[in-house]
Amino acid sequence: MEHKAIITPEELLKHWQGHRRLTRKVLAAFPEKELFEFSIGGMRTYADLTKEMLSIAVPGLEGIVNNTTEGYSHNLDLQTKDALLQAWDEDTPRIDELFGRITEQRFREDFNLFGEYKFPVIENIQYFIDNEIHHRGQGYVYLRALGIEPPMFWDRY
Repeated sequence: MEHKAIITPEELLKHWQGHRRLTRKVLAAFPEKELFEFSIGGMRTYADLTKEMLSIAVPGLEGIVNNTTEGYSHNLDLQTKDALLQAWDEDTPRIDELFGRITEQRFREDFNLFGEYKFPVIENIQYFIDNEIHHRGQGYVYLRALGIEPPMFWDRY
């Protein structure tokens, strides 16, 4: 019996980039001041959450592609909304390029992401996506608390 994948690497990348487009819309919806200052219940600001997402996706893929396990830092020097949006936009084609360099065989190989998380490459990539969805959800809560209608959760185009 021939084994067929439920989802191809290309479909997974398309799915991830759809989430990234939606997360960018959430980021863009924030007023500058609140992006860097507003939080609820001790959670980090959405600027800090965005910096975390930026410090994981491309650096994580670079580690996978180059087989390096350096740690990461969320302390990115991005002090304006425009700087965060620019970094987000610059990472988008980089994700396409790096993801495209991962062979199908590598997806099942264990990789010690950032020297801390030893899981198959596919699970590390799923973590990148899950982490982004989680933090985007926090952004939705913040926007609603600020009286701003967030983008529709399904609007990934």
